[in-house]
Order: sequence, then structure tokens, then C-alpha cells
Amino acid sequence: MKLVRHAAAVAVVVTGGALALAAPASASAPTAAKSAAVAAPSEAPVAKYNGACGAGHKVIDSANMENLGTTFLTYNRTTGENCVVTVRTKPGSPVKMFARLSSKTGGTATDSGQFTTYAGPVYIEAPGECVTWEGGITTYSTKGTGHCG
Repeated sequence: MKLVRHAAAVAVVVTGGALALAAPASASAPTAAKSAAVAAPSEAPVAKYNGACGAGHKVIDSANMENLGTTFLTYNRTTGENCVVTVRTKPGSPVKMFARLSSKTGGTATDSGQFTTYAGPVYIEAPGECVTWEGGITTYSTKGTGHCG
């Protein structure tokens, strides 16, 4: 019977003046970093928020549509205004897109049509209320999402 020992290699990486140590993960015991690296792509937006909702708006939620793009829900704490914008991952020739936002007291705001880069922004003032928001690109959509705040 032959015994084989494996030595763990440690790499030192210097990037932008920062020093990081990286060791390979063991196949028998997954590490937290390894798990996070696997989970992150499905949670991270596939498109970047473009700031279309304006100053004071912070992204509070988002939903991806495959690799086509992301719908972002933003909120401006000062004004109590919610905003939704749907952003394509790769702008190009116009495709069917939409952004929709609604609440009980604010009604519904929708922007839909053929767009090259993004649909929206659409706004509703609904401080402390639940809003429903959704977006779509071609045949994909976020299927409606609720958010209370």
C-alpha cells in the first residue's frame, strides 16, 4: 500500500499595495470563501445600476432576468420616493423592455417600449408603504416582486 502526501501551496498576492494570502481549499472540507464564491453570481446583479433614478436614490433591491439585465428598485429616504429602472447587460438594438412600480395609494407607473439600454425610470411616492415592482427584457420578466419599507 502506497501512502501519498499532498502539500498545500500558499500563494502571496500583492495588488494595489494590498497583501493577500491565498491557500487552496481542501476537497474534503469546503471553506466559507469557497461557498461564498459559488453563491455570489446568482445574487449579484448581472447589469450595473446606471443612476437613472437620480440623486438621493439608493438601490434597495434588484432582480435579474437571466443574463439579459437587472431590474433595480431604489428609494430616496428624504423624499419617500421609490423608483424602478430595468437595465440591459449589453446595450444594443432596441428590444421590448419595461419597468413597473405600484402601491395602494400611489397607483401604478409604467414605462414600456423598444429600448436600447434601459426602461424607466418610473416613480411613486409611498413612504412606509409596500410597493410591487417588476421589469422585463424581451420575453423575460421579474414576475413582480414586493418590498415593504
